[in-house]
Amino acid sequence: MSAAAATGLPSRLHHTAYVVRDQLATRAFYEGLIGLPLLATWCEVDELFGAERVYCHTFYGLGDGSALAFFQFEKQGDYDEFGPQFRPSPFIHVALKVDGDTQAGIEGRLVAAGADHFVLEHGYCRSLYVTDPDGLILEFTLDHPESDSINALRRKLADADLQRWLAGDHSSNNTYRPD
Repeated sequence: MSAAAATGLPSRLHHTAYVVRDQLATRAFYEGLIGLPLLATWCEVDELFGAERVYCHTFYGLGDGSALAFFQFEKQGDYDEFGPQFRPSPFIHVALKVDGDTQAGIEGRLVAAGADHFVLEHGYCRSLYVTDPDGLILEFTLDHPESDSINALRRKLADADLQRWLAGDHSSNNTYRPD
């Protein structure tokens, strides 16, 4: 995509938001275990969707200025109506880019805490997966050292690969995965 074609695109993710049951457990996980700093806490009362909603909205910072955000409602009924709809699936997750030291630090803290996690070597990246207290799966992705050239090739072939897949050729194009 040319720079001119990129004009008008959003510049970055501001935040992505989820509903949680317990802000204290959420903070212990995201700030204490993962290492994301608590940036802001908004305590709100709003008329939303036909009722007064009382909630706490927290933001945990990422390196690019974006954030993961979490709502906790005062009333159980609001949680029941708007709460997490997560079902266990590794295909529903938030993936965050990390460098090797950051990934190793998170993995070390998970091991020390006895937290369930797993690593998947995709070949083009190494992914560390963990589930937060409300069931949201997080992936901490360490790109392959040659990710710029790998991504350039995938971008060049993206349309052709999608068309091939849609036409029924489901063969793998991942030549980077370890045997």
